[in-house]
Amino acid sequence: MLVLVAPGQGAQKPGFLSPWLELPGVADRLRAWSDAIDLDLIHYGTEAGEEEIRDTAVAQPLLVAAGLVSAQALFGTGFTGGFDVVAGHSVGELTAAAAAGALAPRTAVELVRKRGLAMAEAAARAETGMAALLGGEPEHVLPHLEKLGLTPANVNGAGQIVAAGTAEQLTALAEDKPEGTRRVVPLKVAGAFHTHHMAPAVTALDAAVRDLEVGDPRLPFVSNRDGEVVKDGADLIQRLVNQVSSPVRWDLCMERFQQLGVTALVELTPGGTLTGIAKRALPGVVNLALKTPDDLDAARALVAEHAVIPAAVSPAE
Repeated sequence: MLVLVAPGQGAQKPGFLSPWLELPGVADRLRAWSDAIDLDLIHYGTEAGEEEIRDTAVAQPLLVAAGLVSAQALFGTGFTGGFDVVAGHSVGELTAAAAAGALAPRTAVELVRKRGLAMAEAAARAETGMAALLGGEPEHVLPHLEKLGLTPANVNGAGQIVAAGTAEQLTALAEDKPEGTRRVVPLKVAGAFHTHHMAPAVTALDAAVRDLEVGDPRLPFVSNRDGEVVKDGADLIQRLVNQVSSPVRWDLCMERFQQLGVTALVELTPGGTLTGIAKRALPGVVNLALKTPDDLDAARALVAEHAVIPAAVSPAE
């Protein structure tokens, strides 16, 4: 059984989209999406620098577009077959929703543009950010974060919790690490995502989805909120809205993968973050990060070996 996962904000790197533009049809697809959201995805994915793509309003649509491009390269434009379970980390949930058939790809890109703008606006109200704590047990880390006024915005498992809050709170954390924590690493994001600081973005996104065309996911969609499998499209879209200000429980998602019997994991572009966590938290599960088109053949071999639902489209479609 194979799970397809999509990374969240912070996974982007300058130029990471360049090799994908060499595939037939990709540039045209990205231009169409760029026109739809008034954002030059090709420029930001190939020429823009690190600070430019750190901007929340840019990073989020760029990540979803890139994830969809790599998924279409692997499974065809219809995402028909080839994986059995799907999930995304934070903004990657929109990529996953499109792969599961709940949202059309263009709809997902349009929605994530609104999400990014709303979260950027909310983040501009105060100087906030996020930092990853490496090492340490939850029973020590979580009370320490609460003492400092920080929120455990991402509970990723495998000894990684991401704290979010004000700049002052994060500075205090760097100077006073919880017991057992090896490092505190500032993340390349521009706000305290998945906390109460994002409440205005929830309101804006809720309005944006009222008339959105949403279908039921055609295969198990594992939610960031609680690791539950979501089967109803209306429930899924409301979870995507509320997740903006709620913690990401990737640890519970991985527990669900195990319960479902997942044997392989493929991470969409720009892959690496979630496969890194999976190597530590999901022993025995084969994993692969799609970083460039050079990884497609290995991914197809993994799909052929592990997917219960066979791919029904040509990879070249």
